[in-house]
Amino acid sequence: MPGYYIWTIGCQMNKADSERLAGLLDQAGLQPVSSVDGASVIVLNSCVVRQSAEDRVVGKLGSLKALKRARPDLVLALTGCMVGSEREKAALAKRFAYVDAFLRPLEFGPLLDIVAERGLGGDVQRDCLEMAARPMRVGEEHAVGLDLDGEHDGGIPDALDITPAKWVPVIYGCDYMCTYCIVPFRRGRERSRPLAEIVDEVKGFVAGGAREVTLLGQTIDRYGNDLPGRPDLADLFDRLNDLAGLDRIRFLTSHPSDMSERIVRAIGELPRVCEHVNLPVQAGDDEILARMRRPYKVDEYRRLIDGIRRHVPGASLSTDVIVGFPGETRAQFEGTYRLLEEIGFDVVHVAMYSPRPGTHAARSIPDDVSRAEKKERLRLVEELQAGIARRLNQALLGQTVEILVEERSGGKWQGRTRTNKIVFFADERDWLGELVPLRVSHATAWSLQGELVAEQAPAPGAWRARVARPAPARGAAISLRLVS
Repeated sequence: MPGYYIWTIGCQMNKADSERLAGLLDQAGLQPVSSVDGASVIVLNSCVVRQSAEDRVVGKLGSLKALKRARPDLVLALTGCMVGSEREKAALAKRFAYVDAFLRPLEFGPLLDIVAERGLGGDVQRDCLEMAARPMRVGEEHAVGLDLDGEHDGGIPDALDITPAKWVPVIYGCDYMCTYCIVPFRRGRERSRPLAEIVDEVKGFVAGGAREVTLLGQTIDRYGNDLPGRPDLADLFDRLNDLAGLDRIRFLTSHPSDMSERIVRAIGELPRVCEHVNLPVQAGDDEILARMRRPYKVDEYRRLIDGIRRHVPGASLSTDVIVGFPGETRAQFEGTYRLLEEIGFDVVHVAMYSPRPGTHAARSIPDDVSRAEKKERLRLVEELQAGIARRLNQALLGQTVEILVEERSGGKWQGRTRTNKIVFFADERDWLGELVPLRVSHATAWSLQGELVAEQAPAPGAWRARVARPAPARGAAISLRLVS
């Protein structure tokens, strides 16, 4: 049976897109393989939010040139946010002439046609293809993706394994036009999926063994603005909270201008919604925020954080920050530094500003902060945050936390608490998919180590034993490969 290999870099939306593509390739009769060497179809799902991500994609494409030359029958495709308009596709085709297909996000049809034409798999039913692509239909002028304002690579369990946690896109695109962001030029304007469709998809995941879902959107707290009746994220939380068998609901990523008190209250009141909020601030200076086209002020952000902590006691908070934005003075950077110090986030995703071709900032705002100064500001934020995170995590020493075990890594089981803390523990038994109590024995700035609380633990292997391996759902997926 022909095999496929999907390499994914970037945000969680890219990972969700790869899962959908993998499901379609499963439907076509292909099977996932663990390396490019055994693949008849190779797909690179790209990211261009940061120059470093784009460089990695280009490097990966270059590394496959010799393989394609040796095996001209190999199907090689590039998708994701590196692929935009027809003009951009033509430029990519000229630069990488050995690549068979260039696909905008969720534009899967041309690849599936090639697979069928070359006899590698059967035709995918068109209703299946439409289901995969339905959440995002944009015109040629609006061709992009969820951006968490950073580069996020990650891993998932082996492609042939069932998984207890799933990604669920609920809103695509973005109507904000932040001056630094390429996303609205790659995935287009906001488009929410109907609430009932999302609920049905999650029901299917739960029936297949999922215990946790992460709802995805570039600005997820704008969910429903474009739907009849204008349901909001709190309504979606409420519907999913009632699903039997679903233990946890996460969501990414929020915009400070749209995080309403109604949504915050739902996080605090609904037992299955996890107490973790990712709320990008980007800068701690009003002038820089205005130059970024971020429509809030620093004091408004502070009040929002206060409201979250009031309504969701014990919530963990993460944020995104860009240092060295054009025109940022040392004093303005120090405002960001003081804000991070004051709030004390659990996690800060910090990046040096890099101009992205096609954005307003790249066209109109001179990149006048030196690379050396950007690196120094990055270092200062990273050192500050390491100290804050270490202090917050060490406060958990001796406490019992519950994790959902998602995978085995480096000889240890790994999972996350409701507040999104990564915890490792050692045990030879099968804990995949279980909600496991652990007593925290060691804490660093980045993760926790725990010891099993045996008297409270479920039976090992119970989750895997009770979960059948269902056939791949239409438009969904059971497998992909992520950059390690």
